Amino acid sequence: MIKNYLFILCLLFGNTINAQKISLAGNWQFKIDSADVGVKDKWFNSKLSETIKLPGSMLENGKGSPVTIHTQWTGSIYDSSWYFNPHLAKYRTPENLKFPFWLTPAKYYVGAAWYQKAIDVPKNWSNKRIVLTLERPHTETRVWIDNEEIGLENSMCVAQTFDLTDKLSTGKHTISIRVDNRIKAINVGKDSHSLTDHTQGNWNGIVGKIELEAESKIWFDDIQIYPDLVNHLAKVKIVLKNYLQKPVEGQIKLSAKSFNSIKAHSPKLILSDFQIDGQEKSITIDYPMGDDFQTWDEFSPALYHLSAEIIVKKQVQSARKVQFGMRDFAIKGTRFEINGRPIFLRGTVENCQFPLTGYAPMDVASWEKVFRKAKAYGLNHFRFHSYCPPEAAFIAADLVGIYLQPEGPSWANHGSSLGDGHPIDQFIMDETNRMAKAYGNYASFCMLAYGNEPRGGKQVDYLTKFINYWKTKDPRRKYTGASVAMSWPLVPSNEYMIKSGPRGLPWNKLPSSTEDFADKVKDFKVPYLTHELGQWCVFPNFKEISKYTGVYKAKNYELFQEDLKDKDMGELGEKFFLATGKLQALSYKTEIEMAFRTPISAGIQMLGLNDYSGQGTALVGILDSFWEEKGYISQAEFAQFCNTTVPLARIPKFVYKNSESFEANVEMYHFGKDVLNNALASWQILDENKQVLAKGKFDKTNIPIGNNFNIGKVSFALNAIQKAQKLVFEVRIDNTTFMNNWEFWVYPEKLPTINTDEIYFCKELDAKAEEVLQNGGKVFLEAAGKIEKGKEVVNYFQPVFWNTSWFKMRPPHTLGFLCEPTHPAFQNFPTEYHSNLQWWEITNRSQVMLLDSFPAGFRPIVQPIDTWFLNRKLGLILEAKVGKGKLIISSADLSSEPDKRFVARQLLYSLKTYMNSPQFNPASSVDIKEIKALFDKNYKSQFKTYTKDAPDELKVKKPTAN
Repeated sequence: MIKNYLFILCLLFGNTINAQKISLAGNWQFKIDSADVGVKDKWFNSKLSETIKLPGSMLENGKGSPVTIHTQWTGSIYDSSWYFNPHLAKYRTPENLKFPFWLTPAKYYVGAAWYQKAIDVPKNWSNKRIVLTLERPHTETRVWIDNEEIGLENSMCVAQTFDLTDKLSTGKHTISIRVDNRIKAINVGKDSHSLTDHTQGNWNGIVGKIELEAESKIWFDDIQIYPDLVNHLAKVKIVLKNYLQKPVEGQIKLSAKSFNSIKAHSPKLILSDFQIDGQEKSITIDYPMGDDFQTWDEFSPALYHLSAEIIVKKQVQSARKVQFGMRDFAIKGTRFEINGRPIFLRGTVENCQFPLTGYAPMDVASWEKVFRKAKAYGLNHFRFHSYCPPEAAFIAADLVGIYLQPEGPSWANHGSSLGDGHPIDQFIMDETNRMAKAYGNYASFCMLAYGNEPRGGKQVDYLTKFINYWKTKDPRRKYTGASVAMSWPLVPSNEYMIKSGPRGLPWNKLPSSTEDFADKVKDFKVPYLTHELGQWCVFPNFKEISKYTGVYKAKNYELFQEDLKDKDMGELGEKFFLATGKLQALSYKTEIEMAFRTPISAGIQMLGLNDYSGQGTALVGILDSFWEEKGYISQAEFAQFCNTTVPLARIPKFVYKNSESFEANVEMYHFGKDVLNNALASWQILDENKQVLAKGKFDKTNIPIGNNFNIGKVSFALNAIQKAQKLVFEVRIDNTTFMNNWEFWVYPEKLPTINTDEIYFCKELDAKAEEVLQNGGKVFLEAAGKIEKGKEVVNYFQPVFWNTSWFKMRPPHTLGFLCEPTHPAFQNFPTEYHSNLQWWEITNRSQVMLLDSFPAGFRPIVQPIDTWFLNRKLGLILEAKVGKGKLIISSADLSSEPDKRFVARQLLYSLKTYMNSPQFNPASSVDIKEIKALFDKNYKSQFKTYTKDAPDELKVKKPTAN
């Protein structure tokens, strides 16, 4: 009986024969082939002279040439002033090279390099199928076994494999691998994140697993699993390959088991007969999952392992374990759905920004850390900009519950194009097919695009064919042609749209929270994702420099820091960083809430949650390049307005007279796992001391999945507020962590009369003003619209978009301002050290003053913060001793329409009160000629672009040999 039992076990499970593997990680022989002579001179026949450690890059191993001013980079440079600006000459010397456009590697190399290793093939590998796997080489590889070339592979997305069957006998051999990271006939675009120096860098090497594997000559070439939730099964599509040169019959055994959920689930295993007469056979097997199968989504990412075995004559010939999830990622109208439930994609763009290594992590743990960090900030979606991450990212996203949009490795622009018959056209089709085969079973792989913003007059035709091909071939995910801004043509076949229409800040008028992007998406009948929402900059955090302990150094940050010091503001770096960070956070809150209020929006793709250190240095993240907090907004604060559930308020304005009432219409954005039944929401208004001024509760209700669900209106009379102050309106869902708040400001309707007889008010520096100053008097000069020195600096309330270098000084040029709230000038004007919404009517489109010739150490009362590429010392409101007198200048309009512009009126009142007080005693003295220079009509801007042509064509070239 025992024998019979064992026989049944053998029949069901087989005698497992695991594939045998030899890791080739470790030391390799190495040689750079900069003259490209290695093939001609048969380097594969001789031992290479250097050594290198793999997995790894040349850069990690200290190989390559030192970076110089003549380095020819892989990536566009849109601001060439660094190459020509005399002020920056000291940063172009070999001993002090500081490059501002992206992070700087110690060494650089683009070309062919050879890697070589001696191996010993075991005797029991005889008559086996043998495969060499190279995971994440960069990029084109050619392989030799001894003196025989095996072949060439070129993939930026999946592991490259070489079939060595019948090419590799048992015993000792030499493997030689030539890796070439040049852009050649296949040009994906030099700014593509798959290879550009703007992000990961164009390194040479092999950074993933490197191994030899031997198995039976009948094997699983492919297994793809298609979940069918309606019919409770997984459709398993198998491709068998046979090198035995004879017909084979046997059985395929399938068994599945959940592995990451609390409740275990194991559907019954099945056996299916097969017969293969030639070298390849496709088989489809319906695998029943049972009635209690578990589904995968962002809330409960339940996963299964499918074990598949080929059994021939009771022996296991080939075995595979495949990770998959039972999920249905679908579209209903203008929304995505997961397993029949609407979802809203809250995403970020991931740009392959990993400065310690220069390439994407190859281990699951590192990706889990990134995804869990993003999820803690309320996100559920990643778009990989013009690159596809390694397999570890898909495994981690499956575990965490993140919806992924990898892309073909291309930004077919800036030297490339799509649809014009170039090799890239076929390469994109080949690459996406390779991606689908390698990663198609991962539940997180929900969406696919060709790549980013292509060039090409025939791109619509090409992308239409691309989409139609994939819709027919693989319905497990949804497809769009490209991720694009508004100037790109529409592709009608898109299953969903990624365009930049529904983005931007509404601060061209008095700020409110009533607006949304409905007019931008109303005409679309498919889901619309906002392309690269945000891109609002923050000043560099110079403390971050010490974090760059890997292959890349923040020489760009060092340059900006030294330049700030040269401009007499070195000690202000951290204050600038924090002040601009507060405005950046406010910008993201405003724009994200607008997106959440948009009726049919399908989601957003931020650019980005973390910084982008290329393209001129785009510090657009509220996390740094290492996915770590910067310190001006916490995870909890960000998740208040970016989460599965967010209370929203439509507030008509954020500044009030105390004769008015504050009003807000409150609604809910809710894309949680379930309807919130019997939800009770409450509100309160807090004063500047966090004391509750008013509170209330809304009616208990069921909050459905969706947005624009109105729960009630709040009205609060402000007549009890007697002094100017900031209040906070807060809404929360009781017994949950979901809450949100908004700051608003209240000012007295009437202000006390001030005796200003001792102050001379003027709107230009006239003779009387000079006389008053010479005689020791007080002058208030409102210079709005009169400033010449500094008028080239365009100052909006909103911060710099992306950065001024990449867009060649497209306005605005400033990032908010810095002030000292405890300064007596603000005694009657409530403020913080940074921009907030009450300052809009004072600072938006206001002139600034350029103070570069003012005395060293001079600090204005309100200091606009310039783009870090120029670090000009600016002022909006300043005070100074001039002659025997005392002067305040405001380049902002503080006096016009006082009944409508009561914030400016309040600030003016506070400044007048200050000037009347004994505390009015400016710390710095300024010569009258410097004051006059601010109004000099002969002033000429000191900023030069040095070129209006394509900078890449004008930058310094490496001298050619005679």
